[in-house]
This record gives sequence, structure tokens and C-alpha cells, in this order.
Amino acid sequence: MFGLANPDRFARFTRPLVPVLWVAAAVLLLAGIWFSFAAPEDYQQGDTVRIMFVHVPAASVGLMIYGALGVSSFFALIFRHPLADAAARAAALPGAAYTLLALVTGSIWGKPMWGTWWEWGDARLVSVLVLFLFYLGYMVLRASIDDEQKAARAAAVLGLVGLINLPIVRFSVDWWNTLHQPASLIRAEGPSIAGSMLAPLLMMMAGYLVFFLAVWLTAIRTEIVRRRVVAIRARRALEA
Repeated sequence: MFGLANPDRFARFTRPLVPVLWVAAAVLLLAGIWFSFAAPEDYQQGDTVRIMFVHVPAASVGLMIYGALGVSSFFALIFRHPLADAAARAAALPGAAYTLLALVTGSIWGKPMWGTWWEWGDARLVSVLVLFLFYLGYMVLRASIDDEQKAARAAAVLGLVGLINLPIVRFSVDWWNTLHQPASLIRAEGPSIAGSMLAPLLMMMAGYLVFFLAVWLTAIRTEIVRRRVVAIRARRALEA
């Protein structure tokens, strides 16, 4: 796996993989959407429960993406590897998009369920908002520093700091008694969701994850090409 840290090897390895991921993501998402609408209504929430098939995957995968960003930032900062930095940079935008989708759909779901669009006292809501702000901060910090190497180092530090928030997001419903319901998918006793709803939910989560992988690898490959072009232009400018 460490051999893939070489940008050329990475590009060769992912060239045939990327289109497969795009196709797999499309199949999983289309099938997930179909089965989400085919699932029965909830006896309490009615059709409102279908927001779960968008909200839960977005929140879960958004959390995973920041984990990838943080780990990539670690390797970029400690080992100063350009591919790790490219991976962290490529994860920021899709991660922010997933987290924003989770916040919006969670707010829409919360209004009929809790009677409010937002509750500042809910630890899960606030910690996910903080996660979104870390994503935004990472992207703004990179864009605000002209020196690319300094921008990469500063953003990597912020990316590592943001990892502190991940266990807070994950365990907030266990540590504090708030509006947000406890974990219903990953539990020691097993999922508490009915099988008719669990199957499409897992399918949507897989679709969201594979879609991110397709976007991420495509963005990393694009970033590799961009950096090569910048290096060629800089070399030509020196030669001139």
C-alpha cells in the first residue's frame, strides 16, 4: 500500500478503478432510492421517516470523510508527502457538502419530530455544526495563504485539531441527554431498525460512500495533474 504513495503509481492504479466506482455509486444510489420509497411508512413518523435515508448516510459518511482528511493531514504534516496533502485537500469539499446535507435534512426532520428546526442544547446538532465549520475553516485557510507549502502546513494542523471533534460527534448522544435519539444502527445489541428500513438505509450508505470514493480519487488525480502543470510552468519560467 505504501507503494501507492508515489503519485505515478497512484495514478496508474486508480485509472481503471475510478470509472468502476462511478458506475457502482450510480447503481447503489439508484437502487437505494428505489427501495427507500418502497419501504413502509413508520407507524409514528409516517412518510417523514424517509428523510432518514438521506440524513443518516450524509452524517455518517461526512464523519468518515473528516477522518480521512485528518489522517491524510497527519501524513502530509509529519512526512511532508505531496500525495497525502492532495488527498486531504480533495476530501474537504465533498466532506463539507455531506455535512451540510446532514445539517439541512436533520433540521427538516427535526421540525415535525421535535417541533423545532434547531436546538442549541442538542450536543449532536452542535458538534456536527462544528464539524462543518472545521471543513470550511480548512478550505478558507488553504485559499487565504498564497504560499502553497505554508497553506498546506497550516491546513494540516487545523485538520489534525478537528479530529478531536469526531468522538464528540459519535458519542454525543451517549454522553449527554439531548433531543437527538440514541444510536440505532451501531449498537452492542445490534441495529434497532426494522429490516425493511435497514436494507435501503445500508444501501444508501454504501452508495454515499462509494460516490465519495469516486469523487475523492478523481479530485486527487486532478490535483496531481494540476501540481505537475504548476511545476512545469515554474521550471520554464526559471529557464526563460
